Amino acid sequence: MGLSGSVLQQINHGISTGALFLIVGILYERRHTREIAEYGGISNVMPLYATITMIMFLSSMGLPLLNGFVGEFTILQGAFTANWKWAAWAAPGVVLAAAYLLWLYQRVFFGTVTNAKNEKLHDLTPREILTFVPLIIMALWIGVYPKPFFQILEQPVNQIVQTIHDNPNANAQVRPALGPQAPAVVVPKIVGAKGVGPNVAAPKASN
Repeated sequence: MGLSGSVLQQINHGISTGALFLIVGILYERRHTREIAEYGGISNVMPLYATITMIMFLSSMGLPLLNGFVGEFTILQGAFTANWKWAAWAAPGVVLAAAYLLWLYQRVFFGTVTNAKNEKLHDLTPREILTFVPLIIMALWIGVYPKPFFQILEQPVNQIVQTIHDNPNANAQVRPALGPQAPAVVVPKIVGAKGVGPNVAAPKASN
């Protein structure tokens, strides 16, 4: 379960992080600054942008019914099954990430417009909205109905687990895949005359 969740979380990472890069890029294209202090009250002038940003922030935080929750929950479930101590170290990271994203959203989007440069920002264009639609659909699909994805991952994940259980020595599994190993070359000790350039091995006379 944990291994399937980790593979699914890589897909989730591409969805959520890709959307977050788009979100930052759109605002930077309008204001040419990434300083949090330069913003405030953006939801008043860009409501569509604020709504999509909240959806993707919640996806990154692992809110239920969104893709991040499925990946994080299955990873933590598998980690607790294997070793609860390691999972206990990972759980606070989920809380801290959520706290930071909520703090960031509050500083940038809530309240009144505190900078006059932000008062005339235009909201998302149709083209920009279309770039977010596939990402939002995928985030909702994985969050609401992840079964098709786990079915695809079931066979390869089971093969990996079986391979590890059959032979825990990783080197023994890698070596056959690389083909036959070349024989080791034994370098004999070379003896030569002193002061006559590089040492050259003297051939042994045959009887």
